[in-house]
Amino acid sequence: MKQGVIRTIQDLIVSVAFDDQAPVINELVMVNNPSHTELLVDSIRTGGIAQCLNISGDYSIQKGMAVTATGRTIDIALGDKAIGRMFNALGQPIDGQPALTGNDIVRRSIFQPPTKIDSFAVQKPEILETGIKVIDFFTPFVKGRKIGIIGGAGVGKTVLMMELIHNVAKSGSGLSFFTGIGERIREGHELYMTLKERNLLSNTCMFFGQMNENPVQRYLVGLASATLAEYFRDDQQMNILFFIDNMYRFVQAKNEVSTTLDQIPAEGGYGSTMFSDVKDLQDRLVSSEKGSITAIETIYVPADDLSDPAVQMIQHELDSTIVLSRKVAEEGIRPAVDLVSTSSSLLSADIVGDRHYVLSVQVQALLQKYESLRGIIAIIGENELSPADRADYAKAKKLVNYFSQSMYVMEDLNGIKGEHFLLEDTLKGIEEIIV
Repeated sequence: MKQGVIRTIQDLIVSVAFDDQAPVINELVMVNNPSHTELLVDSIRTGGIAQCLNISGDYSIQKGMAVTATGRTIDIALGDKAIGRMFNALGQPIDGQPALTGNDIVRRSIFQPPTKIDSFAVQKPEILETGIKVIDFFTPFVKGRKIGIIGGAGVGKTVLMMELIHNVAKSGSGLSFFTGIGERIREGHELYMTLKERNLLSNTCMFFGQMNENPVQRYLVGLASATLAEYFRDDQQMNILFFIDNMYRFVQAKNEVSTTLDQIPAEGGYGSTMFSDVKDLQDRLVSSEKGSITAIETIYVPADDLSDPAVQMIQHELDSTIVLSRKVAEEGIRPAVDLVSTSSSLLSADIVGDRHYVLSVQVQALLQKYESLRGIIAIIGENELSPADRADYAKAKKLVNYFSQSMYVMEDLNGIKGEHFLLEDTLKGIEEIIV
């Protein structure tokens, strides 16, 4: 076995010198200490120096300790027994139940290459109704595609995602995955209890690397969750609903590691590998000829700045973006969706049909005019507008209120019963307003 010695320790970064051949990237090496601490090889430097990541955050390791290469990487247990369970980034159960064992369990590395998109035929788009008016109308929920919920802190990203889990996962249209990356521990616990109370755990797999975990585990948890999702997609030929909360925290965690590695930052102070890090994960969340993965991702916007390089980078990987606005939230509208900024490349006549598409064009035109008239009204008042402008302004105002909706997941907090709308009813309601 390859033997090495710890040379330097800098927070979670451990440099190990190997006399002979160095281990390979993503290989696990074990420190010869009482805890048998495992380190993940991140890169190899000149002279056989392996830059390793202290996955568990074990600070009992010391300079001069011997290290042995294991010849393996991080692998997790895969199988039907994983359904209804909750795991960490290493595939270890964190729900108080035993580890997955048995002859039907297989193990697979979390560092898998992405599925080749050109290896399967593109199927006809299949729209899944969510029962949420603003999503079904502006950002159609198409199986096998990616939707992003973008917004700053406290504008309702997690609530909207939980409502999607409630409405879509409850339909039993596929196996649901929830991947918590860098968010609050309380939110993860509340989600787990909500799914348990509503009998949705039997159709859900959960992975968590929340705020309490170190940055290494926070970015690895996305790869671990994607590995199990790929197993059910390809080996079990299932359709997957893949929820991520929060994709920005994935970038942030990798950025913390890059900073500790003394890597030169790129634009906006983010790690130079931000583009490839995001692509490595996103390229695995695709459909194959055997099954599909439909991804719903929240993206935190630092300081409400939509031009942030990381936010822009993640947006490029999405088919639809639902933008939540603090300004809309302050007006008491829920979900607090910015109807003008929200967009989808899937909102075309070929996918949603002529009726829906034509209505979307008319609605967007009214909303754009509404935004421009608001500035004028603030100066001269609504009565000074022309009759045509006043009529359009009134229609747009009705539309803004029309897309407000009570959430099922908020029933226990506000006492207001949740609402579910069929797309047909939503389209009829819009037609009544704009005609």
